[in-house]
Amino acid sequence: MFDTLKQDIKAVYDRDPAVRSVAEVLFCYPGFHALLFYRLARALWTRKLYFFGRFVSHIGRFLTGIEIHPGARIGKGFFIDHGMGVVIGETAEIGENCTLYHGVTLGGTSWAKEKRHPTLGDNVIIGSGAKVLGPFTVGSGSKIGSNSVVVKEVPPNSTVVGVPGRMVISEGKKVEEKLDLSHDKLPDPEAKAISCLFDQIRALERKVKDLSDQLNEVRSSGAGDEEVENADNRKKAEA
Repeated sequence: MFDTLKQDIKAVYDRDPAVRSVAEVLFCYPGFHALLFYRLARALWTRKLYFFGRFVSHIGRFLTGIEIHPGARIGKGFFIDHGMGVVIGETAEIGENCTLYHGVTLGGTSWAKEKRHPTLGDNVIIGSGAKVLGPFTVGSGSKIGSNSVVVKEVPPNSTVVGVPGRMVISEGKKVEEKLDLSHDKLPDPEAKAISCLFDQIRALERKVKDLSDQLNEVRSSGAGDEEVENADNRKKAEA
């Protein structure tokens, strides 16, 4: 128990540059408090004291704004930064050294009494406001961008952004011991698509200009009506 507590405190030190003391972690970090409530609720839950487990979980939700079902399985080194609005469902499974930001939901898509929440591998980072919905696996070392909605499996060492979530990095560099928290710099697939459209428009504009110049040259050279008509037809065909 004390070893787990030490790892939870260490996780805060490793991933939040604002922390200054152990006392600050113990008294001023709702994510850490939510974990304490969860571990107590989980101990009751595994002893089949389901009501008391849910009740402790409910108190933790009331005090921290973070809802973790006692049925969820959470590994060591778990860190919730800020935390308000985080929801972790009953059948969710979280590996070691994972990080969640505020507003994250690990939710389900079924009402059946079965595995219906996601499984996170080790060293997974989920940005603020992201929703991961369904009984699939997010592979170890993966990142989910802020406000993304993920509804299908994510391979290890991948990056997913957008609504619905799209994989933009696959089999990327492995997460080192020191995690990269720059999830605000993830690529934007919508912006990339718009940029590609602008490139195509500019290319078409250049082609139209070239064709217009050729047509003007033909007209200025005093060519007959038939030659001008042929040039017009070429222009239409190439456009």
